[in-house]
Amino acid sequence: MFKPLGIDKNFLGLEEEYSSFETSKVVILPVPYEETVSYGGGTAKGPEAILKASHYVELYDEETGREIYKEVGIATLKPLNFAKLSEKDALGLIYDTCSKLIAENKFVLSLGGEHTITQALIAPFAGKYKDLSILHIDAHSDLRQEYQGNKLSHACVMARVCDYFSPEKIVQVGIRAQCKEEADFIKENKITTLYAHEIREGKYDKFGKSWQDYVLKKLSDCVYVTFDIDGLDPSIMPATGTPEPNGLYWNEVMQLLKLIGKHKKVVAADLVELAPIENLHHPDLTAAKLVSKMINYFV
Repeated sequence: MFKPLGIDKNFLGLEEEYSSFETSKVVILPVPYEETVSYGGGTAKGPEAILKASHYVELYDEETGREIYKEVGIATLKPLNFAKLSEKDALGLIYDTCSKLIAENKFVLSLGGEHTITQALIAPFAGKYKDLSILHIDAHSDLRQEYQGNKLSHACVMARVCDYFSPEKIVQVGIRAQCKEEADFIKENKITTLYAHEIREGKYDKFGKSWQDYVLKKLSDCVYVTFDIDGLDPSIMPATGTPEPNGLYWNEVMQLLKLIGKHKKVVAADLVELAPIENLHHPDLTAAKLVSKMINYFV
């Protein structure tokens, strides 16, 4: 059913022994969808840039001591093709593809593309896991009911998730840009939101516990992780359409992801909104390393 990419184009540049669909537990799903970006563009090029940069990520992870690809196998699928599809049909294609991968018992790690894709990625997992919660790492809360006249804008993705998923089971981290209506929606619907300024002010660092411990406490046993790359500070991640200052840094994000992977069952994840900058390689490599770390921590 699914034919994976070969060694020259797949994640980490893996030989067929470790990247066949049949024998791999992990599936990388490239989703180069870009339709509603509102400032800087280029997210459609994100998946390819991550895959290319991944060939320069070391296969051995010095922290976990694992060569994870040998343990579980990592298959990389061909990018989804959205040519001539409407927004609704594009989201349907994402949903159907993800549903088929769930039926194959794969751990799906999707690469965007704009954040709009996440509403279609989470839906099949929400149907399967009744105890699901969502960890949403982002600079923006993405809870507008519509943006520029479009309810399917990337700025509305978490509002669309809330159309079918309980807001009280969403935990947002790193938020530092939103409109008043979004702030009101968070309060009215009891979404757990850790604003960047609160993290920096130490609001959640109490009694020997860190803000990462607070996030862990708020999540249920099963977790879907959606990671907008602009959640990271622009000093380490400039390659995104709407960078915001006062973002998260590498080490604190790794502490969070490692903690989640150790204590929760992460059922799937996505990484979105990388907009590659020509002749600036480090953001692509950072994103590829982030994907590698997520696999090491979550699988």
